Amino acid sequence: MARWLSAPLAFALVSFTLGELGDGLNIFQGIYLVGLGWNEGSVGLALSLMGLTALLIQTVAGDIVDKTKIDRRIFLSVASIVTALSASAILFVQEGNTDHALIFITKIIEGISGSFIGPCLAALTLASFGPMHFDKIMASNILWGHVGSVVAAILAGGTASILYPNIKYCFLVIGASGLLAVFFVHYLPEGDPLMGRGFKGKTALDEFGQLEKIDEADEETEKADDFPYQDQDKAPIQPPEAASYREVFADRKTAALCVAGFFFHFANANVLLVLGELMGWDNEDGSPKSTAIPLIATAIVLAQVTMALVTKLGDRLTVRGVGRKPLFMAGLLSLPVRCALVIAWKDAGESWLLSTQILDGIGGGLLGLIHPYIVADITFGSGRFNLIMGFTASCFGLGATLSHYFGQLVVEKFGHVASLNGSLVLSVLPIIIFGLGMPETFGHRGHYGKKGAVFDSSTYVEMA
Repeated sequence: MARWLSAPLAFALVSFTLGELGDGLNIFQGIYLVGLGWNEGSVGLALSLMGLTALLIQTVAGDIVDKTKIDRRIFLSVASIVTALSASAILFVQEGNTDHALIFITKIIEGISGSFIGPCLAALTLASFGPMHFDKIMASNILWGHVGSVVAAILAGGTASILYPNIKYCFLVIGASGLLAVFFVHYLPEGDPLMGRGFKGKTALDEFGQLEKIDEADEETEKADDFPYQDQDKAPIQPPEAASYREVFADRKTAALCVAGFFFHFANANVLLVLGELMGWDNEDGSPKSTAIPLIATAIVLAQVTMALVTKLGDRLTVRGVGRKPLFMAGLLSLPVRCALVIAWKDAGESWLLSTQILDGIGGGLLGLIHPYIVADITFGSGRFNLIMGFTASCFGLGATLSHYFGQLVVEKFGHVASLNGSLVLSVLPIIIFGLGMPETFGHRGHYGKKGAVFDSSTYVEMA
């Protein structure tokens, strides 16, 4: 099929619009609900439901994306539009401490649908570009996702600031992003579905969108506008057998990544909340100040811009042969430095405190970039790529959820500095765990350890 968008550009545009979709602008939604008269407990429960649901669903979603025979572009389109509609339901909340059921239910739906977006996009990237060019295109996806988040924060923050306290119309950004994402998903290639779950394939696109052969030993493949397809006159080829669940979950590298990521997010997620409290986002009665909106937007934009720059830098370093481990370790090391600086500058003013978001961007940018690289390295050939992507994301999310709860509990009982000191101590654990438990995986993609898991290329199906 002829396309007026190249495959790499289509992936960049989809990533940009999904970055705008983000997490439904949860922070702005919290401010809006408090302004309507909701109490803090109800707001906290509403905003936690999406994350808690995602914790339960992400691993299952990854497994479904691995196994599905349905075009993953359909999954991605449906997930995007449902996420956008669910997040936009806040527009219908009436003034007063009411309509709890509407928000609670839609947040659960948003958590379910949002759990499919990451695995679907990663699977389509791997299916289209194969193991050789996955890193390059995935880096581009992540970069444009951060740019989309910046644009969403600026649009939402600007609209909310102008219309304060009636900030509901800033959430129109969510609906528009969902519609744009569905439009651009149409231009993504489906790729090789088996390669999208971590099996070897015969052909893939290069980073410029041109078709190339992965295995030069194969017979000459006829070039076409899109992916070659299986000869309908031949008997169906049996797909390869995936590794067992027990084998992929018991892998030492998977365990090290999950545990290190859990403790990083357990230490990290609460820091932004404490940072906001130190900068005085709330009035004495607990309601958000009007200045909270530009402060929140600035904090988000500063971190996301840094993440985008770090993603670009990390991609260039990877191309030059720098391994996964030093880059991931650099991201982990940024957190204790950030915590120490927030503690040291707690009375220095908003500008100094906001500047620590640069370190948040460094940590989030490097971990967000290297995470899918490592998962592809350790699972390619197993057929469980998206399962482990979902499982590791669930572990990271569990850490973030517990961080919000326990971090704020410590703030309530012992104060902000105690909570930050707790994060500082915890931030050392992932450095030790990852440093000692994770070997370098760069250059080992496709060398999965299961006997027979890396199959001869003749057993792979090429699909349109």
